[in-house]
Amino acid sequence: MKKIEAIIRPEKLTETIKGLKNIGITGFTVSQVVGRGKQKDTQGVYRGKNYNVTLHPKVKLEIVLSDYMVEPTIHTIIVSSQTGEEGDGKIYVYPILEAYNIRTGTTDFDIDDLANKED
Repeated sequence: MKKIEAIIRPEKLTETIKGLKNIGITGFTVSQVVGRGKQKDTQGVYRGKNYNVTLHPKVKLEIVLSDYMVEPTIHTIIVSSQTGEEGDGKIYVYPILEAYNIRTGTTDFDIDDLANKED
């Protein structure tokens, strides 16, 4: 099992979710985050005063899935969330050693429904 964390632009979330659903990924967590990368500062205006925006709003997708779904998932995220501009985001992949189903208390070997379709 692997965990994919993808930091993307908020305006690309709907398109990315549609892409994930098209490849059968239906379970994920979405968080609103702010961060800093190579994207340049922008100017904001609040009550008539200018200020620098140094942390940019982003969305973090977290997906835990079977190893064989990692590459198609990464490809889908890139294709659906890429604009070609600085600030498009990053994708990180982590190994998952164990997963448990809270309801049953048992080890969750089939982390996604697609694991049963390999047969």
